[in-house]
Amino acid sequence: MQEIIDFLRTDTFLIILVCIVILLAIGFFVSLVRLAKIKSNYKKFLNKLGNGENIKEDLENYMYRVERVEKQNAEILLNIKNVQNDLSKCIQKVGIVRYNAFKDTGSDLSFTLALLDDNNDGVVLNGIYSREMSNIYAKPVKNGKSTYTLSEEEKQAIEQAISSNGVYKTQ
Repeated sequence: MQEIIDFLRTDTFLIILVCIVILLAIGFFVSLVRLAKIKSNYKKFLNKLGNGENIKEDLENYMYRVERVEKQNAEILLNIKNVQNDLSKCIQKVGIVRYNAFKDTGSDLSFTLALLDDNNDGVVLNGIYSREMSNIYAKPVKNGKSTYTLSEEEKQAIEQAISSNGVYKTQ
């Protein structure tokens, strides 16, 4: 133990201690220079990113714009849902049957036209043509049925409209 205490009191120990302090001081200054470079590069990066403006303001502006777009998307989705609900009430299914109502007329000039919505509600029109006159009759249709008596052509037009699923096909 005495040897260690004697060594600590020598000039050699003092020189070693001074060298260590100098190396630590050099390391400290090198670290300070590197830190200053990093800070400078960081400020340049933020200025480039923010076009010379405050990056916090830019981020707040972007967040505001994102929130605004989200609100607009929610409104658009609501409008689409409303349009889809309204669309189910529009005429989507069509069925038409042409026929010869009277034997004395030449061709199939009479017709039955069924116009239905998605719920099979709508109207069936029956146009009867003869040489002396032409009449059109309309009958309401609810859920594919009518409270009025339907002719075979009207039933056929309604069935054709129901089975069309919104795609009109001629026969």
